[in-house]
Amino acid sequence: MDHTKHTPLTPAELTPATLEGASIYGADDHKVGKVSHIHGAGTAALVVIDVGGFLGIGAKPVAVGIDQLQFMRDEDGDVHAVTGWTKDQLKDMPEHKD
Repeated sequence: MDHTKHTPLTPAELTPATLEGASIYGADDHKVGKVSHIHGAGTAALVVIDVGGFLGIGAKPVAVGIDQLQFMRDEDGDVHAVTGWTKDQLKDMPEHKD
């Protein structure tokens, strides 16, 4: 997927309503997870990503700083994010517990 043609989200758009459910693409441009929920607000917010599993079953939640993800909209208006991590790197992170 060519993310260079996608529109970055503005800081005002970085809300739970906009980000929850967004797909996350890793360093190798493969889907690595999905946004489960957001803790906090603004640049200090944590994004909880469900990594692995199948249809949401067996996924491991990990938390990363919102500043570690580049959120954008594709040509269809769907929100997704890009990160420099691979799926294996995210799986190796500590499990996030609410």
